[in-house]
Amino acid sequence: MSAKPRIGFNGDFRPARKDANALSWFNTGYYDSITAVGGLPVPVVPLADDADLKQVLTMLDGLILAGCAQDLDPIRLGMDRHPATRQMPLRREDFDRRLCKLAVEMRMPILAIGGGMQLLNVICGGSIHQHLPEDCPRALHHFDPVESTLRHVIEIVPGTRVDAIYGPGEIRVNSQHHQGVNQVSKLFRVSATAPDGVIEAFESVDDDWYCLGVQWHPENESASALDMQVFEQFMAACGAANQPVILPISGKAAA
Repeated sequence: MSAKPRIGFNGDFRPARKDANALSWFNTGYYDSITAVGGLPVPVVPLADDADLKQVLTMLDGLILAGCAQDLDPIRLGMDRHPATRQMPLRREDFDRRLCKLAVEMRMPILAIGGGMQLLNVICGGSIHQHLPEDCPRALHHFDPVESTLRHVIEIVPGTRVDAIYGPGEIRVNSQHHQGVNQVSKLFRVSATAPDGVIEAFESVDDDWYCLGVQWHPENESASALDMQVFEQFMAACGAANQPVILPISGKAAA
């Protein structure tokens, strides 16, 4: 039996407090989704040393950049902090940035979800909207502070990976974000938008590198059955990346 593709994914981090030690934890939806499509989930803890991190990444067949209920530090992005921004802990942001940068440099298959998509875009030279209701005044509601079941239609660009995942028909996705992609990195092309123009997905312009970012959350309980196909296509790409290269037989002996 062939080995299952090993899929890494990052988690949340909370610094130590007076009444509690520092804590790392991982969203169940990610490792359940990876398992459901035939992968072996590998949590990637916030390692401090880049050499250790690179060693872990070389053992993986793909990486999921997980979302976060908190936000990137706007000061590091050259912005003033908006009152709606909830900055993620420094250790998590620093680690996620290093993790993302190394994975891109290694051209690993990447699936970036929610805030992971925004981080990937920033690391690759793009930018984000810090608060959609003000940056895009005509934007739809993309975030509900009370309910997590908000959904809206997406408009998929024909011929893209997202098109291959969902196919024809009206597609609705869950939505729980107040930030979003602004200028897309030159490494990516837009795959889907909301009707208000907010970017909902992008993918690598290099067809030989599987890299997909989605703003919605296919790992959440509020996702639809169709959303599992996001993980299925990613797993297929990771399995292909894990296959040995078979060179054609020539008349000459190998050197």
